[in-house]
Amino acid sequence: MKTIIGILVIVFLVATGSVNAEDLTTVKATDSDISENLDLEVVASLFGEAENLEDFEKKLNDPKLQISNLDLNKDGEVDYLRVVETSKGETHLISIQAVIGKDKFQDVATIDVEKDSKGETQVQVVGDVYMYGPDYIIQPVYVHPPVIWMWFWGPLYRPWRSPFYWGVYPPFYRPWRPYPIHRYRRNVNVHINVNNSYRHTNIRRSKTSIELQNKSRRNDYGKKNPDRSFAKRNEGIKNRKGVAPKKNLNPKTKDIKKSTGKKVQKDWQPVSEKRGNSSKVKNNRVSVPSKQSRPNKSLNKKRVNTRSNTNRPQKMPKGNWGRKR
Repeated sequence: MKTIIGILVIVFLVATGSVNAEDLTTVKATDSDISENLDLEVVASLFGEAENLEDFEKKLNDPKLQISNLDLNKDGEVDYLRVVETSKGETHLISIQAVIGKDKFQDVATIDVEKDSKGETQVQVVGDVYMYGPDYIIQPVYVHPPVIWMWFWGPLYRPWRSPFYWGVYPPFYRPWRPYPIHRYRRNVNVHINVNNSYRHTNIRRSKTSIELQNKSRRNDYGKKNPDRSFAKRNEGIKNRKGVAPKKNLNPKTKDIKKSTGKKVQKDWQPVSEKRGNSSKVKNNRVSVPSKQSRPNKSLNKKRVNTRSNTNRPQKMPKGNWGRKR
């Protein structure tokens, strides 16, 4: 009899322990939203410091800066972000696309660059609706007119389309593993130029940009994962702004985000001016340079053959890492 009672007690304890263990394993912290893995204020800041779109793409993928934390294809490495430009008249649409597979791309954000009726350049960074929800728009106001504007409106302008794709990347690129969100935030905050301001608005100024985006948008990840759209991930929340930490909001102006980057010294200068190449953009207008910039060497036409059934990126030949088309 005692033996039977002992067995029953053991069974009861085992069963109880199993239930408790199951309860513990089913309690999981809420996953961070994928839109938290690329801060568009940082993107706006880098855009204002880039010399041209080739330089901008390089900054987005610089393994030293680690601006992106996106791993959409879940291969354990941050996705390469390519930059593709389309234009019409006085409007340039810059698309930032994650390279997620062979001939597969996902729009992450776009940048509208447009000259208005007064001849002034307006810039808006727009999060893709799948990634950030509708009308998630950042309108940067730069402390100095960016040098890249001289490239857009100057005589040396040539359309840019990234020459890189799945398996073929620039020599400097070394993919890194994504970080926990809290660590990613700490990393990218120091790259926000706090001399700029970043106004959040829900009004997209450029109708031409919308037209261009409708023709060029890539949504390969979204088509394969319709249940992972922002609306599905965050029911009842319009866009990324609704899930942003409240502590980042400026109490005086609700639609202005307070930058969390490092304070910048009073004698701060853009990178180009530190090199001695002062900006020729004044009052949003371009003065044509007297000397042409040294042309970039064309990309070596000899491509590196990619190996099938592998996720390891192939290296491009040494030399200039991209070419303009």
